[in-house]
Amino acid sequence: MSIAIPTPSDAFTRLADFALRGRPDAIPQSTLERAALLLLDTLGICAAAAPIQAGQIARATTLALYGTSDPAMSAPMLFDGRPASLAGAAFAAATQLDNLDGHDGYNPTKGHIGVAVVPALSVLAQHLPGLTGREALAALVTGYEVAGRAGVALHASACDYHTSGAWNALGVVALAARLRDLSDGQLRHALGIAEYHGPRSQMMREIANPTMLHDGSGMGALVGLSSVIMAEKGFTGAPAITLEAPDVASHWADLGHAWITEDQYVKPYPICRWAHAPIDGAKLLRARHGIDHEKIARITIRSFAESIALYPGMPDHSARAQYALAFPVAWMLVEGHIGLDQISGEGLSDPRVARLVALTEGVVEERHQAKFPARGRWADIEIEMQDGSVYASGDLNASGGPDAPFDAQTIREKYMAFAGPVLGQTRAEAIREAVLSLTAPDARFASVNELITPAL
Repeated sequence: MSIAIPTPSDAFTRLADFALRGRPDAIPQSTLERAALLLLDTLGICAAAAPIQAGQIARATTLALYGTSDPAMSAPMLFDGRPASLAGAAFAAATQLDNLDGHDGYNPTKGHIGVAVVPALSVLAQHLPGLTGREALAALVTGYEVAGRAGVALHASACDYHTSGAWNALGVVALAARLRDLSDGQLRHALGIAEYHGPRSQMMREIANPTMLHDGSGMGALVGLSSVIMAEKGFTGAPAITLEAPDVASHWADLGHAWITEDQYVKPYPICRWAHAPIDGAKLLRARHGIDHEKIARITIRSFAESIALYPGMPDHSARAQYALAFPVAWMLVEGHIGLDQISGEGLSDPRVARLVALTEGVVEERHQAKFPARGRWADIEIEMQDGSVYASGDLNASGGPDAPFDAQTIREKYMAFAGPVLGQTRAEAIREAVLSLTAPDARFASVNELITPAL
């Protein structure tokens, strides 16, 4: 017995045609190539995050709560190999990724897409051994395109700023609906279930008190895939208002014509994006003036309010380090580099960094605020030396965004820097080559999955 629901909106019809019936050859080659690079970048962060505490907890929780006895509904957890339910395996990887803040993002949403849709692609592909590389990338693009628009629509229609899990769940639904060949009706119900159950968590609460909650994307992935399975079995959901409400229709009008997959930023540092422009400024001034950090007397960071709200002191755990402002800027001035060693372990208590953090002041600057979020993440930094010299960076937008994207070689190098130490050079290089070969006509996604699911 079916339950009648209102006539589908034009936006839903457009989404269904795009997600369920769109052909890979209708997607620009540049978009597919960009999707492959985003996939590589995300897998590098996922591998690097596997040994950290939050990743271990996520996988242990998955085994305790999200197992299954049905082989058709199970998949191995990424970089772990132990089986869990489809939704559980996606949850584990997305939570793992979410807790190493080095994955891609989309400026207008103030959030992240790849963190949820990449795990969903991997776990679903376990049951699609013939899935071609180009079809896998087309599914990934579907997830990016739908999630990004859902995020913009949510923030345009809600009174609060919600975490990525609130809307990237809809991207997971669209990707999964494509790969599992859902009907239009099942897709519509799944989108409604995912939007209704998605974590409408307030991001600024996490900024004020950083924890392993991060950006809610683990729950976004869990809800997204759970919603698809529920819809397949006949569960119903009210139409998603971030898709079908009349006042958000404009956000969906260009679906299938404008490719926001190509507008994702890639992070050079495993730090909240809001701190990247000041870090870039510190890197610039350090190189330009040969700054000796021991002779710094004062540091002033001017940025938008959300950036200045990041944790101002010395963090006592990695989650806080990733949502800090003065701390990563200080590390850049001390060593000219920020990686895993700087945001964990002894890196959290370095006395050289602590001295600079104490000398740092954050100031809200209206000209930077006016550009947030759609036009990037802007800041400027000023450093005064003990001899009275003052060095200023000028206004900077965070590097790696759509106005100045990193080239393929830079992304490959970043991937190896994160994945290599954890996976070993041989395995990391094999994953890199398999991912970047997905655009070839004869490529199969199984060549990637067989490399990313075994344990470290």
